[in-house]
Amino acid sequence: MLFWAGLILIALGGCALFIDRALAHFIYDHVNARTHKFVDSITHYAKAGHWLGAAILALAGAAIARHFGARGADLPQLINYPLAFIAMLTLGSAVLHVIKLVLGRRRPRDDMEMGLYGFQPFAFNLEYNSFPSGHSLTISCVAVIFTCVWPGWWPLFFAIAFVLASTRALLTAHFLSDILIGAGIGILAGREVLLLGFPGYAPGWF
Repeated sequence: MLFWAGLILIALGGCALFIDRALAHFIYDHVNARTHKFVDSITHYAKAGHWLGAAILALAGAAIARHFGARGADLPQLINYPLAFIAMLTLGSAVLHVIKLVLGRRRPRDDMEMGLYGFQPFAFNLEYNSFPSGHSLTISCVAVIFTCVWPGWWPLFFAIAFVLASTRALLTAHFLSDILIGAGIGILAGREVLLLGFPGYAPGWF
């Protein structure tokens, strides 16, 4: 299921390229200061650093528990789920940053504020880093891991991921296609890491 979900998101992202600019201008013109402030206050929950820190803390806690003789049935999960998250985020980020460097897309704000729009292929300029969205990739990986731990809550996890990813467009930090393709890469990376590297740690429908 996640394989097709990831591919569909990437395909939708490709289609969104045709409406990206118009949608970004519409959002820029219609999102008021109060909404912008609220969205800006929650968008950081999708940053990779926070979740990597949480994964490292979980691993450290498991290591300390094992050192002091803990042998609970949940201890392997406390080790393997953070490791899986780190692995999927590493894989997804590697793919994402290669695309960013090779295709080199300007962010929406560059269009609004300087009239600079579009892709700059093979420019290898770190400032051209809009496509795809790293926040979107990260929070999609988080949703995948949380779904493994609590499978029955998957609609909530992916709904939250959708909301947080959408904040990037509402802030005109990314185009819609950036978000959709970033999410698709995150979901595919998460699925492949779990099924190939951590068999038995994902629901069967993955």
